[in-house]
Amino acid sequence: MFSSSKIKSVDFYRKIPRDLTEASLSGAGLSIVAALAMMFLFGMELNNYLTFSTSTTVIVDRSSDGDFLRIDFNISFPALSCEFASVDLSDILGTNRLNITKTIRKFSIDHNLRPTGSEFHSGPISHDIKHGEEFDEEPVEGSVDLTAQNFDRYSHMHPILVVNFFAPWCYWSNRLKPAWEKAAKIIRERYDPELDGRILLGKVDCTQEPDLCRRNHIQGYPSIRIFRKGSDLRNDHGHHDHESYYGDRDVDSLVKTMEDLVAPIPVESQKMALDDKSNMTQNTKRPAPSTGGCRIEGYVRVKKVPGNLIFSARSGAHSFDSTQMNMSHVISHLSFGRKIAPRAMSDVKRLIPYIGGSHDRLNGRSFINHRDLGANVTIEHYVQIVKTEVMVKGPHKLVEEYEYTAHSSLAQSVYIPVAKFHFELSPMQVLITENPKSFSHFLTNVCAIIGGVFTVAGILDSILHNTFRLMKKVELGKNF
Repeated sequence: MFSSSKIKSVDFYRKIPRDLTEASLSGAGLSIVAALAMMFLFGMELNNYLTFSTSTTVIVDRSSDGDFLRIDFNISFPALSCEFASVDLSDILGTNRLNITKTIRKFSIDHNLRPTGSEFHSGPISHDIKHGEEFDEEPVEGSVDLTAQNFDRYSHMHPILVVNFFAPWCYWSNRLKPAWEKAAKIIRERYDPELDGRILLGKVDCTQEPDLCRRNHIQGYPSIRIFRKGSDLRNDHGHHDHESYYGDRDVDSLVKTMEDLVAPIPVESQKMALDDKSNMTQNTKRPAPSTGGCRIEGYVRVKKVPGNLIFSARSGAHSFDSTQMNMSHVISHLSFGRKIAPRAMSDVKRLIPYIGGSHDRLNGRSFINHRDLGANVTIEHYVQIVKTEVMVKGPHKLVEEYEYTAHSSLAQSVYIPVAKFHFELSPMQVLITENPKSFSHFLTNVCAIIGGVFTVAGILDSILHNTFRLMKKVELGKNF
């Protein structure tokens, strides 16, 4: 057994009797300052320990999300009709996808970007449109020439008015013309406008009647519209409600279509047209666009190589006047990669304030062609994408996002104007990793703060105390 005296001999902190110590005013002041310094430094160390510290590195893209990249978008085109609006994809590897519809939705909008109805269903054509043979005999004129002055009168006079909006320079309009005129003559003979009057076929030259064609939102030639008496009343948005015909353009098909339209209508010519009960498929006859604008939203998946996302007017049996096309647009949303939950993004921003500022940098921006550059203006966006991953303690991945920079330009083109997004994905990625902090290191720093401040204060107190004693001795020496 060790005696208590032997144990006491190893005491590092030997006590000095209280009556042998002396308190001083300077020592009290230094003690207070030292205590405040300890508290301040301890708070700073604790705040540093609790702070989310990261390190940023650039590495080769590990492509943990596969070889494909998702692009989400919501873009409004005030002057592009949903009837012909097309979303196309191409890339440097030779991939070309035209008129994507599976993951795309279209909504008719007016020039103020307000929706004017439900979703516009374009309905893909399952076959090539058949045209009639060229006629060698004398050209037939069976349809009625319609103008802005007589259009409303004819549309109110006949239960069914079918109109061919065409342009003389258009190849497809010229291919349709012989069959259209012959079909119009046959229909006129079977349903005499004076005796029967249930149907009339007309035509509008859009180069001579641009306002009339613009009023009916004609953007491609030829456009065949079906107007029903009673349905041409203007709705809340001030637009006519009618249908478009997308079927075959030979004489037999046109005549059969017209007879199917007439069949459910009573012979009395002045009765309002009834609901259409024909067997025409939705690929042949669909609602016409109620406005001249279109909002396109949805997503596409692309390979992680340089490519193009293109919005344009497209049709295999229509022509477009490129000088009249305006591809102005407003980008409500454009992002790359998986959608990030708002809560996850807010957590990341709280930890890393500068992240997430460029994953939607084009959102809310407008690119409007005010015709300052003239016609045939293509709007291009050059987008460079960089992947960013944030890793927290352990293998947990807090967020994975794609940030991008964008440079845009308006330029004249010899082709049909388009809105093009050229995207290029960087082969490198930014990796933001949390720096782990050791609790033992925190305790070591706290001890260093307490011991260091205590020691420094003791040294200062000793210097002050000895200085005061020396001054007193000098002062006493002077008085002798």
